[in-house]
Amino acid sequence: MRSEYTAMSIELRQRVAVITGGANGIGRSTALAFAEAGAAVAIWDMVDQAGLALADEINAGGGQAVFQHVNVTSTSEVEAAVATTLDRFGRIDILVNNAGITRDSQLIKIKDGEVVGKMSEAEFDAVLNVNLKGVFICTQSIAPVMVRQGYGRIINAASVVALYGNFGQTNYVATKSAVIGMTKVWARELGKRGITVNAVAPGFIATDMTRGMPDRVLAAMVERTPVGRMGEPRDIANAYLFLGSEAASFINGTVLSVDGGLVLGT
Repeated sequence: MRSEYTAMSIELRQRVAVITGGANGIGRSTALAFAEAGAAVAIWDMVDQAGLALADEINAGGGQAVFQHVNVTSTSEVEAAVATTLDRFGRIDILVNNAGITRDSQLIKIKDGEVVGKMSEAEFDAVLNVNLKGVFICTQSIAPVMVRQGYGRIINAASVVALYGNFGQTNYVATKSAVIGMTKVWARELGKRGITVNAVAPGFIATDMTRGMPDRVLAAMVERTPVGRMGEPRDIANAYLFLGSEAASFINGTVLSVDGGLVLGT
């Protein structure tokens, strides 16, 4: 039987992907998934031991990977890493803005009618610098490369908490909401250049970041998730992989929630 339809295939051979926060958790799973699909991978992180070990693992398995110590809040470090990546691989096709941190605290904490605690400016600024400014710097530094190529895929890490808020996460929610806004702006600005820009909004994923949360909170999240479990890093990596592929070439400016239906249960 002949048909116009071609089955979807995730094939990234000859593509080069930069993954920020790529040494552990979701970033690690993403690096492995992209390498398995044939992409050369530049792992950007500040955790040297884990990053180097991951690059070695990918290379030993027949893939191509390099680890670079990069602080995404530093324009000079990011631009140097872009130059190094281009020297090594010749191009950059995919940027996964995955790096992120949390510094949770209530806006103000009240006890017996008195303010006994609050989110510090340092906590607020630290999260904005990595989660928001870092996405801006990395995208602004790599977008010109993609424009020259006439091709690019930019994928930003948002969060379901950007869609409905979350107690004690003023700073984190602010950054992830802003990332969604920037995603939509860049989709308009860069789409005509052959570059798509999308965001993935993970639910609660079993990583080091969430394992530090109280058991009762994690249990409540699972209870509210229709599929009845926390997500695994590979669930988000698979979404990144799809949006970075040709199969998603007509998807631009969207926010893909990967949360097991958590938003439905809020």
